[in-house]
Parts: sequence; C-alpha cells; structure tokens
Amino acid sequence: MTHSRERTRVQIVGYDTREGGLLVATDGSVEHVAVEPGRELEYALGDRHCAGTTHDGGHVACEASAAPYCEAHQSTWVCARCTGTCLKDEMDCFEEHAIYLAAFAPDAFKVGVTRDWRLETRLREQGADRGAHLRTVRNGRVARELEAEIAETVGDAVRVDEKRAGLGRAVDEDAWRDLLSGFDVRETYAFDYGLDLAERPVAETVAAGTIRGTKGRVLVLERDGTVYAVDLRDLVGYEVSRGRDRRALQSSLGAFD
Repeated sequence: MTHSRERTRVQIVGYDTREGGLLVATDGSVEHVAVEPGRELEYALGDRHCAGTTHDGGHVACEASAAPYCEAHQSTWVCARCTGTCLKDEMDCFEEHAIYLAAFAPDAFKVGVTRDWRLETRLREQGADRGAHLRTVRNGRVARELEAEIAETVGDAVRVDEKRAGLGRAVDEDAWRDLLSGFDVRETYAFDYGLDLAERPVAETVAAGTIRGTKGRVLVLERDGTVYAVDLRDLVGYEVSRGRDRRALQSSLGAFD
C-alpha cells in the first residue's frame, strides 16, 4: 500500500522595507529572507494567489485567486488617507510628527508625514534619493492637515514605476532646489543605496539572481548579464520552489555588449 505525501507549500507572503527582506511561509511558519547585496536569491515562481495572513511568526494560507490579497485579507492603513479629520474611532497619533519632502530621480517629488523620530528611516523605506525636513508638529492630525495643503501643489505619492524608471539616474538638482526654495527647510538628506548601476534595469517580476540591493520596495537583481528591477509587492502571493524560472526574461541591450 502506498501513501501519498502532501507537498510542502512555500509562498512569498510579504516583504520588509525596514530591514530589507522577503517573508516566506513554509507550511504555516514564516521566515525572513534577507536580500543583502551579493547574496544569491533562488526562487522559481509558480502559481499566485492570496497571501493570507501572518501573525507572531505564523501564517494562515488562503486559496482565493485574488493576489496579493483577497478582499477578506486586504487591509488599509487609514492614517494614509487622513487629511486631518481622524478616520479611526478615536485619535491615537499624539506623538510629534514631521512633515517632509522627498525626491526620486530624476524629478518626482512628494510631501509626506511620519513620526518625528522615524523621519530618516521613512525616507529610506520609500527609496527617496533626497529628503527635506520642513517642520515638526505636536501630533499626526496637525501634520496631516499641513500635508494636505502642500499636496495640492507638490503631490503626496510617487508610483513605484516612476521610482523604478529613475534607477541609475541622478536627481535634477535644479528642480529640487526650486521646490525647496518655497519652504522653510530645517534639514536636508541625501541617500545612496549602493546599487552601482551603469544603465536602467529591466522591469521584471523575478526572484532569482545575484542581489545588487534594494531601494525602498524595489529589489535589484543581476542575472545572466542583465540587471532587473523588481517591485517586491509584485512577488507577494507567489508559490515558489528552489531554483530559477525557465521562462524567457527580457534582456537589456547591455547584456549583449
């Protein structure tokens, strides 16, 4: 009599922009897979469906076809939509908050807010090339009100595709200076993510190759002479196996030099 053995399910269920890494679930347990420069990432992508939920190192799977999350498991951070009128049952953002501007090469800009002590971390999490601290206020409500005013002219979001298109390019310093000239700036920041790019990476969804590094939620991989830029969110929900995809990937012109 033969017994069938249930296969081990491995799924990418999240990502971490603070420490840099993927959250990979294996039969209910979750592992943080670091995406450090020089490391080989070896995952072949399979089927994609809802990533389910994670909590205290555990994972509850979901078979819904929607990805990265189905309606039941999709969560929305209400503070991101706040413009000064609290959307929660009770306001709880009583810490000091910083209002900042962020620049993404070459010339995409946004305004944002974060808890004051997290300012530099928040800029790095977003993959900003430049940052400017405008002011600190007593709580999140005041910060969101001021952010909404500034957003009318500057904007409050930069899409990942725009950030990816700016990889390997320099910030338009004239445009950045022009923007800052309209504000009282307390402090400025400049960031280098060490990606060492000679040309713009190819946009792709892939999880195998030599890691160049990360810039916000964009993972940069080198594979077969081509450098790829991967939105980490686009990997969430994929079941994976060890190895490389057999599908053909787009190559950069530089791969044939």
